[in-house]
Amino acid sequence: MKIGSWMVDVSPTKHVFFLLLAALILAVWAIFVARSYKKNIVPRGLANVIEVLVVFVRDEIALTNMGPAGLRYVPYLLTTFFFILLMNLMGMVPFGATATGNIAVTAGLAIIAFVMIQLAAIRAQSFGHYLAHLTGGVHPILWPIMIPIEILGLFTKPFALCVRLFANMTGGHIVILSLIGLIFIFRSLAVAPVSVVFALGIYLLEILVAFLQAYVFTMLTSLFMGLGMQAASHEHSEHAHH
Repeated sequence: MKIGSWMVDVSPTKHVFFLLLAALILAVWAIFVARSYKKNIVPRGLANVIEVLVVFVRDEIALTNMGPAGLRYVPYLLTTFFFILLMNLMGMVPFGATATGNIAVTAGLAIIAFVMIQLAAIRAQSFGHYLAHLTGGVHPILWPIMIPIEILGLFTKPFALCVRLFANMTGGHIVILSLIGLIFIFRSLAVAPVSVVFALGIYLLEILVAFLQAYVFTMLTSLFMGLGMQAASHEHSEHAHH
């Protein structure tokens, strides 16, 4: 695409392709499982595996970090968990690519998480109390110091989510490439068995990391959402006490 005198390449990259493929697989997957429940209330096969993960996200992540009010956010958390998991696993497929190894993808996920964290806090506290919370409850004289710090704190959470996911998914691939690269560095096939064995071990570990990072991103998102919601309940309890 030409913008003035500049030529901008907007062709889809490998990461974009596998991101869209993960979204398509997730949509088809969810529709298939939902329709299977209409035929049989007791899940079987793939639906049974999905139900275990859905119940885990609902009970161990949403309800644990946000309480009963977190049930309304379970669809978002489930979408985040499965979407990140599929993108992580795409890198394990031959000729595949891990979209979460792209900082732009993790930044997009973090921006969505940032919006959901603020919406959950505003819905629980009301917009007025949400703005008042930025003052930190200190004397108005200290507001010029406290408000910028609180605003900065709002952005550090999604930034940590973005960098954590990107670094963990990229790090494993770098280690595998480094181990395979030892064969070419030493220019000896004698190194190949050791490099391949260690690379295979890291590859198997990457599968565990794919599930772990999807869980960590979802869990931290729900935790940050829960902190804003708990701030509202804490204020209500203080007013009731007074």
